[in-house]
Amino acid sequence: MTAVDFPSSRPKRLTAALCSLLLAAIFLASGLWKASDLPATAERMVQLLAPPSLSLAGAFLVAGAETLTAVLLLIPSCRRWGAWLAALLLVVFMAYMGIFYHRLLGEDCSCFPWVRRVVGPAFFVGDAVMLLLALPPALWSRRPASVRLAASAVVGVAVLLAAAYPLSALLRDRAAIPETALVDGQPASLRTGHVLLYFFDPQCTHCEAVARRMAQWDWSQARIIALPTAEPRYAASFLKDTGLRAGLSFETDRLRPIAPFTTAPHAAVLENGRVIGRFNFLQLEEPGFPALLKRSGHIR
Repeated sequence: MTAVDFPSSRPKRLTAALCSLLLAAIFLASGLWKASDLPATAERMVQLLAPPSLSLAGAFLVAGAETLTAVLLLIPSCRRWGAWLAALLLVVFMAYMGIFYHRLLGEDCSCFPWVRRVVGPAFFVGDAVMLLLALPPALWSRRPASVRLAASAVVGVAVLLAAAYPLSALLRDRAAIPETALVDGQPASLRTGHVLLYFFDPQCTHCEAVARRMAQWDWSQARIIALPTAEPRYAASFLKDTGLRAGLSFETDRLRPIAPFTTAPHAAVLENGRVIGRFNFLQLEEPGFPALLKRSGHIR
């Protein structure tokens, strides 16, 4: 057995194991976070210039690859494969961000929960450090000896992702809808009749275009509640400029769990206190949005 296959040097073995654990923790946190809400991950991928039609498939692929990398790094007999997979993913991520650097500069790379990493020089430094962490387990771990174990890890991660998507959708559908919300300073019911929650950024041109389009529809059978996600001081002028006849509420953070999203505009369609549709910033411009509103009686 060669030194590369299973190094006899104890410091090398310990270094490889330690680097594997650190790298596994990073990839596991990133992968499981993405898997926990795949629709939101797909939205973040569109923000990073992924084609909308491929964003959900890309969310599955990235979440699965990162989670699988972590699992392989934690299995001693598969550790070398996990390290090389980690290195491959890091190189691909850096290459992608490098190609679109000028368009993505300053954007959140959506890598980890609770940590905002923006695309910039520090992003490449961080990924380079992780790439260095992958080298010891890639070079000093034992040669992989169990293809069956690795295949089991692949199947396990695939099953996890297959269950994660409907589960995240179920959790969204069961989001607690409060009895009332303050709209124009007065309590308004969210559990009776037809209601549309419209989350918008007053300085977003896309939000403005969607609002102007909705302003042309007949909402006599429903109520629109507009919720600014930023710059609330401009919210009233936004509604006036777009012609959208909506009640204004500043309880955005309180109502956001009803329709979790990453980018405005976003809408939640409510009927008698039940969410019957959610539309992200891309879907709001598709025919399915007004079609659902007509079927449900929100618009004529």
